[in-house]
Amino acid sequence: MIRLDPKQAVLDHVQTGAARRSTTELSPLAARIAAQPVDRTYSPAVVASVAQGIEAALLALVGFALYGLNDGDTLLSVSTTLGVVAAANVFMMYARIHRVAAYRRLAEQTWKALASWTAAFALLWLMVMLFDKEQVLSRQWIGMWWGLGAASLAAFRFALHLLVRRWTGQGRLRRRTVIVGGGKDAEALIEAIMARGGEDIELLGLFDDRNDDRSPESVASLAKLGRVADIIEFARLTRVDLVLVSMPLSAEKRVLDMLRQLWVLPVDIRLSAHMSKLRFTEKAYSYVGDVPVFDMADRPISDWSRVFKWLFDKVVATLALILLAPVMIATAIAIKLDSPGPVFFRQKRHGFNNQLIEMWKFRSMYVDKADGGAARLVSRNDDRVTRVGRFIRKTSIDELPQLFNVLAGELSIVGPRPHALQAKADNTLYYEAVEGYFARHRVKPGMTGWAQINGWRGETDTVEKIMQRVNHDLYYIENWSLWLDMKIVALTPFSLFAYRQNAF
Repeated sequence: MIRLDPKQAVLDHVQTGAARRSTTELSPLAARIAAQPVDRTYSPAVVASVAQGIEAALLALVGFALYGLNDGDTLLSVSTTLGVVAAANVFMMYARIHRVAAYRRLAEQTWKALASWTAAFALLWLMVMLFDKEQVLSRQWIGMWWGLGAASLAAFRFALHLLVRRWTGQGRLRRRTVIVGGGKDAEALIEAIMARGGEDIELLGLFDDRNDDRSPESVASLAKLGRVADIIEFARLTRVDLVLVSMPLSAEKRVLDMLRQLWVLPVDIRLSAHMSKLRFTEKAYSYVGDVPVFDMADRPISDWSRVFKWLFDKVVATLALILLAPVMIATAIAIKLDSPGPVFFRQKRHGFNNQLIEMWKFRSMYVDKADGGAARLVSRNDDRVTRVGRFIRKTSIDELPQLFNVLAGELSIVGPRPHALQAKADNTLYYEAVEGYFARHRVKPGMTGWAQINGWRGETDTVEKIMQRVNHDLYYIENWSLWLDMKIVALTPFSLFAYRQNAF
């Protein structure tokens, strides 16, 4: 099995040299597909987790509602209830019925759920026979709970089935997918997906670097949209959730070349395993529908991590606006008194997946000397910066209006800092100075970040400085956790003081 280390891929790409910026024009068909509107979808992992939690809570509530039938010890009743629900949940996980694909099959999921519920009670009954000779636990309570719990479980699974079928019909649970490869391998993969995972996957097209008979213009009625490198531009114009690679395990060089091109995108990359003659343990596979695949690269901050980060951003941004409102009002007044012009300065910058966003800042330069594209970076004693501007830049107060960008969903509190479009290091554009620069856009940019608290803020007059920023940004992406975000937020005020000499 090919083993790929995402951190090693990062190190392979963060090197100096001229980066090859994509100037590829998509084929007319690819451009037409990319221009189509895309509906909002729900994460299957989050849907399954929420359903699992609701089901467990429902079964526990049934047990607690029947508590009056059990005159025994309260602590024993509560612990028994939670234990039985936990055991049933384990059996259901083993039966693999907490998946969106399973929710669509009503009869199969229902009898497996009831079997799991019954197995949990069989285990409870065995424990009662062995250790509860005095009948502390009411047999009537156990019997009533099993019966009502089974009825509730069947009703819940029926309702869940209807809801998932509805969302499936609306396309809310499908992952937008492209295929890499062509020929017989791709044809077998496409047919397997349509037969066993078509409701989970929306196939957009396939991409292949080969231009001979091994890679026809259409495979299993799926059109070829371009070369592998074209996926980058395609995924920047429309949402792509998954890249499925239909290459044999033996094609290690082709697989690695593909991964080196596509790792800059915020997508999951999976290698098809359905045609492999090698057989691995069940834990080695993940599944696209019911099609086995190998995980090669994961989209950073997805599923529940994305939910937690969204909540963190909204809560912190709201609290910060409330607490810092006096500072922001005073800053606005000082800017108006210091020099003519607007209070705010707006600038286009690259956001998530290279999408352009308009970032807000307090104006720190004279209006007639402002540099919207940041073709010339601010340096020490820069005559373009106002008196108030020098103070608010050094203290990063000029960044506070970006809290509104966070509430609008364009920025995160923590993430790689968004750079101006024409920003340069040693007269070289950032994306030309650092190979793999755009990989930092696999997550939303942030108001503060790992690079900033480690001293890499302010002027970037050398390629080494921007390389260090990118290095730290990629480390953050690969090692993200909610605790890391909290740590960065907590350390940001101290880093502003410790590295104040870096900001002008």
